[in-house]
Amino acid sequence: MHTQLKISLISVLFTTGILLQGCSDSSEEAEPMAQDQAAMEESKGATENPSTARTSAPANAEVTILNPRDGDSVTSPVTVEFGLEGMEVAKAGTDEANTGHHHLLVDLDQLPPMDAPLPSTDQVIHFGGGQTSTELELEPGEHTLQLLLGDYMHVPHEPPVMSEKITITVE
Repeated sequence: MHTQLKISLISVLFTTGILLQGCSDSSEEAEPMAQDQAAMEESKGATENPSTARTSAPANAEVTILNPRDGDSVTSPVTVEFGLEGMEVAKAGTDEANTGHHHLLVDLDQLPPMDAPLPSTDQVIHFGGGQTSTELELEPGEHTLQLLLGDYMHVPHEPPVMSEKITITVE
């Protein structure tokens, strides 16, 4: 039954274009794409099953923002480097134990639901190609950044593998 649910969810995500639009596999610094809202709503219903199992993460797994550091003043574009310990980075769709891919939360006040695929928005940026860094164009001012690892289906692990939220100032 669990395998059938995975196959059904993958079919829905490919049909709606979520895996194809939300994650770029073409380069290390691929431009993230915003998702079509209708596709997200369509897939949302398929993933809100409260019995959906989340992928396990090792207790020692840790994701960090290596650069910039909390409190840094930077100029745009901002180079953000991701770090991961206790797990391996894999492209979205790779269903292997102890793997996941990065999602960067930008200026997000409230965490997204942890039991459903992460949305792809300007504030939740997917790196399904296995990227470990990016360049962000940010307006001058204060911004927050946080990393959240997602499994092969963009669902946060159990327990969530999430960095501390950092604050930077763009001059």
